[in-house]
Amino acid sequence: MAESPKMFIYGSMLIGVIGFLFSFIFGSSGAVVGGFLSGLGAVMAMVFWKYGYILVPVITQRARIVTIDSAGFEVPPSNDVIVKKSGSVYYASAFLGIKIYESATEKSAEENFTYNQYFERAISGLKYVVKIAYMMYVEDIGEKRKLIETKRAEAQLRLARERDKPEPDVLRIDKYEREVTLWDTQLNKLIKGLKPMGVVAYAMTTAAGVSKDAAIASVKSQANELKTVLANSLNVEVKWLTADEMLKCFEWETFFPTSTHELEESVM
Repeated sequence: MAESPKMFIYGSMLIGVIGFLFSFIFGSSGAVVGGFLSGLGAVMAMVFWKYGYILVPVITQRARIVTIDSAGFEVPPSNDVIVKKSGSVYYASAFLGIKIYESATEKSAEENFTYNQYFERAISGLKYVVKIAYMMYVEDIGEKRKLIETKRAEAQLRLARERDKPEPDVLRIDKYEREVTLWDTQLNKLIKGLKPMGVVAYAMTTAAGVSKDAAIASVKSQANELKTVLANSLNVEVKWLTADEMLKCFEWETFFPTSTHELEESVM
């Protein structure tokens, strides 16, 4: 449906291949142009691979690209909502990714009670329907330890760099400390022989409007409010999903991955 970072990556790789063929066919006379195209393609592929989730929505918005699938679902140039017209009413949906740092099994009964109480109190203040989906699976323990140790080292490095700044960001420090705690907890579980559980969570909200713009404006307002509520009440990291990530959640509303490998590949 929407423009995908993968399409831009493949397009960049194609530019590189064209540059190589240009040099090969025209020899020394085409070496400069071919080398430039090859280098350009390689750089663009790397940039879209790392920052595609940021660049693609910007590009589609500037180019005013609107994509519509056979079922009538539409992705506007902003690439951050999905729209559908039903009769004379427009509906728009937005998706938020939820990164959970603590498991309920790691809290005491009193902490879980308080946690649920805060969550219910926060959600009860919303005036619209919210869907929060959790997908759980048992992870493969084989490469899991190496991955956790790498992630922990990266989080510790980010935490140390932030603390060493002349004016460290308190919110960033809190975020990085929770990341380090998360990886420490998972590593300790592996050491004890417990099978690690993986969780992929996201939230969805939908709004209606008499026009497409009205529906989009309403759902963006709801999503921004929901993002704040979830982050504060659940003590989790919440981000607005766009492009491929948004479409993946949209697909999961009908069919979700049937294997651990497929799910892990979807969220890598």
